[in-house]
Amino acid sequence: MKVLVVGSGGREHAIAKKLLESEKVSQVFVAPGNDGMTLDGLERVEIGIFEHSRLIAFAKANDIAWTFVGPDDALAAGIVDDFEEAGLKAFGPSRQAAELEWSKDFAKQIMVKYGIPTAAFGTFSDFEKAKAYIVEQGAPIVVKADGLALGKGVVVAETVEQAVEAAREMLLDNKFGDSGARVVIEEFLAGEEFSLFALVNGDQFYILPIAQDHKRAFDGDQGPNTGGMGAYAPVPHLDQAVIDQAIETIVKPVLAGMVAEGRPYLGVLYAGLILTADGSKVIEFNSRFGDPETQIILPRLTSDFAQNITDILNEKTPDITWLEDGVTLGVVVASEGYPLAYEKGIELPDKTNGEIITYYAGARFAENGKALLSNGGRVYMLVTTADTVQAAQEKIYKELDNQNTDGLFYRNDIGSKAIKD
Repeated sequence: MKVLVVGSGGREHAIAKKLLESEKVSQVFVAPGNDGMTLDGLERVEIGIFEHSRLIAFAKANDIAWTFVGPDDALAAGIVDDFEEAGLKAFGPSRQAAELEWSKDFAKQIMVKYGIPTAAFGTFSDFEKAKAYIVEQGAPIVVKADGLALGKGVVVAETVEQAVEAAREMLLDNKFGDSGARVVIEEFLAGEEFSLFALVNGDQFYILPIAQDHKRAFDGDQGPNTGGMGAYAPVPHLDQAVIDQAIETIVKPVLAGMVAEGRPYLGVLYAGLILTADGSKVIEFNSRFGDPETQIILPRLTSDFAQNITDILNEKTPDITWLEDGVTLGVVVASEGYPLAYEKGIELPDKTNGEIITYYAGARFAENGKALLSNGGRVYMLVTTADTVQAAQEKIYKELDNQNTDGLFYRNDIGSKAIKD
């Protein structure tokens, strides 16, 4: 069969590469993809993620069995609804179900209604009211743009002044456009963060290995929030009891709640969680795979990913198996200046093969068609599996030391939280 992946980043590279490993899959198309993906035998389609009618026409003309939708903004735009209306299968939530991600206020209301543990909050579209709430609550406190903001619409403010400024930028200065027309202001939660993913159809779900992302740009969790600078899975120092509790108190009730709301969920549910003194609580829900977590979770999958998705779409129980041993770890290489202004067109090192995988997020061929150049904030990610976190770190950072990364940067401490003193 032939399948289509919608999106262009490292997440979509990992999804498409895994699908192509299936004996049942003859071709994997990625729309629009990036040039780095073609080095793995994936086929780019020059159609944008919001060009639904063109994507549907392509899927019909090329006998696509089903489409896997990667990005949050495509889901928020109702791409799955449009595919289904055209009689095509797509793996991802409807626009209504994806509101769990594209409106933080909606997600909070669902959590309150169905008793799902999360931080206390207030939602505001009026700056003066938001400011008064911040002053009343004190700091530290978290200010979030209500809508999608490419992973950058969250400010963890250590002072009241920082929080007020963040609210001002969103509500008055229009920093995130319509996404920041409302803000959700949350209680700051202390604890260790982790990512819990599930493949879902209605109230049936299949839990994936938990992962830990590194959001801040620089070592030691310093600098601005990014889309993610690296990750590892599983998280060896989090007990199974923690995961089991999160499934019972978070995953089950939110999926049952979405069914009760008439918004049954299909696709990948991503719960960004934090382990507090009172147990796991929800920081956010995402309606798709995370980036960079996908790139370190899917290499651990030992079953046929394409068959697994086919079974879920057909409401059959998939036979999903995972690598039981070791740790998979990945480090993102980004353009200097990211997540703010950065340059494009930096020549990239050769693609790695074998024990170290290269996933491309922002890459294009030079005019000569040979050299691969940077074309985004996050450019590529190196991923490997080893017996321990330390061993995986050593392999990745040794490779990075040997690469020419002029004009690029990466964190040197991905996975270090898992290493006990």
